[in-house]
Amino acid sequence: MSEALAAPAPARFPFARVALVWAGLCAIILLVNLGGILQRKFPDPDDMLRLVQVRDLLAGQGWFDLHQYRIDPPEGVLMHWSRLVDIPLAATIGMLTPLIGQAGAEMTAMIAVPLLTLGAIMFVAARIAARFFDTEAVTFVCLSLGLSPLLVAQIQPLRIDHHGWQIFSVVVALLGLLPGRGAKGAALSGAALAFGLSISLEVLPIMAAFGGAFGLRWLLERDSRSLPAFLAALTGSLVVLFLATRGVADLAAHCDAVSPPYLGLLALVTALVAGIAWLRPRSPAVLVGLLGAAGAAGLALFLASAPQCSSGPFAGLDPLVREFWYEKVLEGLPFWRINLLLSIPVVIGGAIALGVLAHFARHRAPAERRWWLEYLLVATIAYLTALLVWRSQGFVGALSAIPLGWLALQLLARLRTASGNWRKLAAGLTVILVLLPAFPAAVARTLVNEETVGTGKLKKVSESECEMMDHTAKLDRFAPATIFAPLDIGPAIVEMSHHRVVATGHHRGEAAMRDVIAAFTGTPEQAHAQIRRHGARYVVICTDLYEVELFVYKSPGSFAEALSEERAPAWLERIDIGAPEKLQVWRVKS
Repeated sequence: MSEALAAPAPARFPFARVALVWAGLCAIILLVNLGGILQRKFPDPDDMLRLVQVRDLLAGQGWFDLHQYRIDPPEGVLMHWSRLVDIPLAATIGMLTPLIGQAGAEMTAMIAVPLLTLGAIMFVAARIAARFFDTEAVTFVCLSLGLSPLLVAQIQPLRIDHHGWQIFSVVVALLGLLPGRGAKGAALSGAALAFGLSISLEVLPIMAAFGGAFGLRWLLERDSRSLPAFLAALTGSLVVLFLATRGVADLAAHCDAVSPPYLGLLALVTALVAGIAWLRPRSPAVLVGLLGAAGAAGLALFLASAPQCSSGPFAGLDPLVREFWYEKVLEGLPFWRINLLLSIPVVIGGAIALGVLAHFARHRAPAERRWWLEYLLVATIAYLTALLVWRSQGFVGALSAIPLGWLALQLLARLRTASGNWRKLAAGLTVILVLLPAFPAAVARTLVNEETVGTGKLKKVSESECEMMDHTAKLDRFAPATIFAPLDIGPAIVEMSHHRVVATGHHRGEAAMRDVIAAFTGTPEQAHAQIRRHGARYVVICTDLYEVELFVYKSPGSFAEALSEERAPAWLERIDIGAPEKLQVWRVKS
């Protein structure tokens, strides 16, 4: 066993060192994103809509009312987002507005909350690492965490959507697996994952991995307390959080968020597992059979109460919405649908982390091996999930920080002691690739035409020549009205003006989404009918966005093509708002 593997944990947690690393990384992140911050360029349309939801809450919209009434008016769209994410944003904005004004308070919250989320994740990961490694290794773990590209992408300034808090919940759950914590640690894991699940069901595969880890404890070590404690804390916390954030006004069987069918599934499994623990079956085969039966019973109840959820939350999407929207959302695609020059380095980094964890599970002290095996199980499930859903790479980045941080330190030690120049070069390059997996991707971006990234030229709203962030507010010169616009720019219009839009890229507004897509891909006459049916007074389009270019490519002779080629029908009147040519604003005359 190597000396590094056997190194004892430090006597005191290196709080000052962790805080210094966090502050340094925050400075780097702020410097890299300074241009976007100054220009108020949101990383994603969801961040804009999150800010709108917080504004509405501060303006008096009910806590349990999650409708966005300026999308598909007058009924609005019931969002599936959690109020938990709104709390730190609303608290910061509410406290600071009297001191620095609303705009300053919003900007402060949009910078501070993501960076504090990074700090929270880093502190918990360092706590775990400090249990097994010395201060220098803990420092490299923090660096690995803060330099993980797809993790940092979820907690950069202005990235105020929910992903960072989900990552935090998973890291806290990992804390509950630590040796010696037993049932109390399992309860901590359950409560942490309940927090993550209440935010989004993306945590479900990782929750199943934790359940599997505690189940293996029972099977292999006769620990009959951890799994029941995990399930009880998970279910109880989910019920409390559901009542606290959703209330009882909406008890529909939603497939895309925690709802009564999910609670019923977990409650039944929890009760049955508690009964199995009371019976204390001695035979491993009997135990496996009973636990399997408990899971099957819970799944049967779920399918009976919500059969529409059997194929997932997006299975019933309208074919047009699926073709033009769902299948073009890069973050939801498998890694092989992302440009491989950009995705492979990240995928390899996760695989290396799994290899290090497997090495620990084999070579660490016997008292620690169960921990490293459970850690390996959770990280493997997260990794496999991320191969299928690219946005889950944020979880992989967090879970990989501890093994990759340790590995970087070992490589650096070899760099110091290497005798030949080639060995020094190899060790140095490997350290860079471990700590900076985005480095090959950055090089690749200089070599690869942007139009080959993903499924097409995926130009973001913030990167468009339309300069939506600078010019959308000019629409406020007109009285509040409903605007017919492509899905991608809907959130910008809602966030930066007082107008309403027919649809945005949020699946609960599927019917209106279909109408928007059908209008832009249909003939001008068909578009006219849809626009009048929704009572829209204006049409706004940004012709250089991928969404609009897709409409034109897929539908020759369409309404989108007519606008892109400036052959607008007679029932539209062009309005000049002083914006770039590609940002077109039209008044509906009739």
